[in-house]
Amino acid sequence: MIQVIPSIAIRKGKVVKMRKGDPASEKAYDENPLDLAKRFADHGIDVVHLVDLDGAERGSPKNYHVLEAIAGHTDLKVDFTGGICTDGDIEKAYEFGAAYITASSIAITSPELFASWIISYGREKMTLGADVTDIESKKIAFRGWLKKSEITLFDHLQYFYDRGLKYVKSTDVSRDGVLEGPAFSFYQEIISRFPDLQVLASGGVRGVDDIKRLNDMGIFAVIFGKAYYEGILKLKDLEQFLIKGQAQ
Repeated sequence: MIQVIPSIAIRKGKVVKMRKGDPASEKAYDENPLDLAKRFADHGIDVVHLVDLDGAERGSPKNYHVLEAIAGHTDLKVDFTGGICTDGDIEKAYEFGAAYITASSIAITSPELFASWIISYGREKMTLGADVTDIESKKIAFRGWLKKSEITLFDHLQYFYDRGLKYVKSTDVSRDGVLEGPAFSFYQEIISRFPDLQVLASGGVRGVDDIKRLNDMGIFAVIFGKAYYEGILKLKDLEQFLIKGQAQ
């Protein structure tokens, strides 16, 4: 059964969402991150994806206090991401309660370092963030999607797969926050090429039917945000996917 993971993205102390990664389109929601996390936990959610947008942009995490509050006051396992570039960043994230780490920019700028983390921290706790702004060229975007590398997705995945990678979170940025549905063919291509990778799909989820389709494809987990914050996807709708005890 696919795992459903809500996203909480933080910028300047607010819960926000953007369209296609464009900061100019940012919309802040009147939600307290901890209250939001408690609501997710109360409905049987096991894992939350906490995105430190401030950290992603500056290249080092900033919102450890939000991580600490959620980890300390709920039973949620927190997958923390945003600006993680050093062993110190990871150790601090674990200290403040992260269960998992998702890192992306460092895998572009220092692939050997990220590969070493898969071994040193364990492949069960380390997820590669590999997001693309264009699913035709499949070139990896990084630094909060503000920069575009010349590295293509499948070369990127192959490099880390050969070094023990188990989990990858991939977003088609052009679909993020626009509620037009996930890039199903994009994810199908990933799992066809790398059947042993556990894929976390992110971007475009409109509702339960999208999640069911991803589940039928064999996707490990789906990360959702905008559909929930806009009141389109209800937590009650997710009950069929919330089997207690499932975890990454």
